[in-house]
Amino acid sequence: MNTKPKILVVDDESRNLRLMEALLLPLGYDILLARDGVEALEKIQETPVDLILLDIMMPKMDGFEVARRLKADDDTKIIPIVMVTALQDVADRIKALESGADDFLTKPVDKIEVYARVASLLKVKAYNDHMIDYQKKLESEVAERTKELRKAFEKIKVSSLETIYRLTRASEYKDEDTGAHIQRMSNYSAVIAQAMGLNERTVESILYAAPMHDVGKIGIPDKILLKPGKLDPDEWVIMKQHTLMGGRILEGSHAGFIRLGETVAVTHHEKWDGTGYPKGLKGKNIPLVGRIVAIADVFDALTSKRPYKEPFSLEKSYEIIKEGRGTHFDPDVVDAFFASEEKLLAIKEKFRDEHESLLIRL
Repeated sequence: MNTKPKILVVDDESRNLRLMEALLLPLGYDILLARDGVEALEKIQETPVDLILLDIMMPKMDGFEVARRLKADDDTKIIPIVMVTALQDVADRIKALESGADDFLTKPVDKIEVYARVASLLKVKAYNDHMIDYQKKLESEVAERTKELRKAFEKIKVSSLETIYRLTRASEYKDEDTGAHIQRMSNYSAVIAQAMGLNERTVESILYAAPMHDVGKIGIPDKILLKPGKLDPDEWVIMKQHTLMGGRILEGSHAGFIRLGETVAVTHHEKWDGTGYPKGLKGKNIPLVGRIVAIADVFDALTSKRPYKEPFSLEKSYEIIKEGRGTHFDPDVVDAFFASEEKLLAIKEKFRDEHESLLIRL
């Protein structure tokens, strides 16, 4: 691989080009020659160089303009530029510096000065190249590590959600007809939240929190929980306690989604018109997550087999939800529910059997 530094000499006089070539070739440099500014820019596009010896007074495009264009381009701005000029006026030198010149050589050039300036600026260019390569390598390593961490984090999130599903299933394990209820209703909740315009982080938190809605059922006696018929008033009082039991089980956590799960457990049976339980909250006094999980839970209960009922058809289930708009359910949540019908049916199909995947892409 050729690693010799490349130097572009730009001058409109052939004898100056030959002189620089004669001085620099014996030092082992690759020398490119250009006779005006336009040709110089074309050659730099074709072949990257490490240093430019640039005359100022040239036809077509002078050295000032060439320097300005090179320094304005991210691909060429680090190339050192030495202005080789007979101009002695301070204003001209200031103009050259403002155009991007890094150093000067005065015509007629001195051989020792040429060697010193060229060697010095090539070291600067080599150092800059090294730093750019190092930065690119570092950025690549950071990007790769970030990618690995993101994958690991995704695996942790998937494992965490599966753990939530499996542990919360314990609260409904005795009920053989609930099937994949937990997976379905949590994904229903996330889709409805998404349709309501909630941000991605909140949607994900609801996905994690919704499965905890009935964790308090673990404290309800089997004879009530699994009763095939209608509960009597005393049994219904006990049954309603599962909301408060769930809240007590989940309270005091430092994890945000578990705190959200506590809210879900306590409020998912509240109703928009204030006739729900356990606190009889009304309207927007019911936390939004509770209003969302309420409709997801009811939809899955309606369309699933339970100890006390066979599954209702989609048509009948939809009709019941529509009738509950503004009484049982938040009207906005109902609208988001029906706006998500296609996704909800996909979830219902995906989680028909418990052995299927625990996650669905929203």
